[in-house]
Amino acid sequence: MKVGVIGAGAWGTALAIISARGGSDVILWSYDGLLKEFDGVKMPNNLSITSEMAKIGECEAWLIVTPAAFFRETIRKAKAVYKKQTIIICTKGAESSTGDFMSEIIKTELPEAENYGVLSGPQFAAEVARGVPTGSTLAGNPKAIETGKKILNLLYLNASDDIIGAEMCGVGKNAVALICGYNFIAAAGENERAMIFTRAWNEVMEIGLKSGAKMATFLDLCGIGDLFLSATSATSRNFAGGIAIAKGEKPEGTVEGIFALAGLIQRAHNLGIKTPVLIEMQKKMNLS
Repeated sequence: MKVGVIGAGAWGTALAIISARGGSDVILWSYDGLLKEFDGVKMPNNLSITSEMAKIGECEAWLIVTPAAFFRETIRKAKAVYKKQTIIICTKGAESSTGDFMSEIIKTELPEAENYGVLSGPQFAAEVARGVPTGSTLAGNPKAIETGKKILNLLYLNASDDIIGAEMCGVGKNAVALICGYNFIAAAGENERAMIFTRAWNEVMEIGLKSGAKMATFLDLCGIGDLFLSATSATSRNFAGGIAIAKGEKPEGTVEGIFALAGLIQRAHNLGIKTPVLIEMQKKMNLS
């Protein structure tokens, strides 16, 4: 299968590597023609990189891994070369200005897309690139799930039809991991850290359930699994970003939790849901 990966950050590059190792011919699109490299990981010969979106149009399936802040813009660019490819959304985030999830942006900007799904779970890109066994939730229609399982040979994939739930978990854990990192430094003690963590995640679940998510999804790999990984480890970019903010430093790289927190608050407002903890933490981190 010929696979196009849109987005050449750490996660996009890791997915491109494992797809190529599984036998797919992979084209990795990067806006600047560059990609993330992992120490000790050799790039497969059947993986090529391009800055020309037209080449992605030649592929049978797309993995979209561009940051949430640029997702809509990238989809608009890709629309010109879209030919009903199956799409797997691998971006975990919400649009900060609208609160829209990535699947909702697909529906708006690419309404002709019929087969699409969402990949979400406890995944550190460097470990995936090195071949460490990884579990994830793949939510979507049967065609999307079938295609995803062919492409993503390293991941243990738990199939689901709850696209919104899978996205909600990915967005929510980014925001909560950021909050946990901040409180690792700023909270008065471990009791306060546990209290804020629990209340923040409850607000995330309330937004998710009101959006149509299933409670069971919050207990899946994309839910409790990803939350455990991201909200307890300094390897998590969001957790590390929260620590940096608490220290008065600038976070390194793209910290999706910052945009996710804004998107969640906007979505909650749209749904008429109160989120006092998320709003208070956004103010404390001077992100509002």
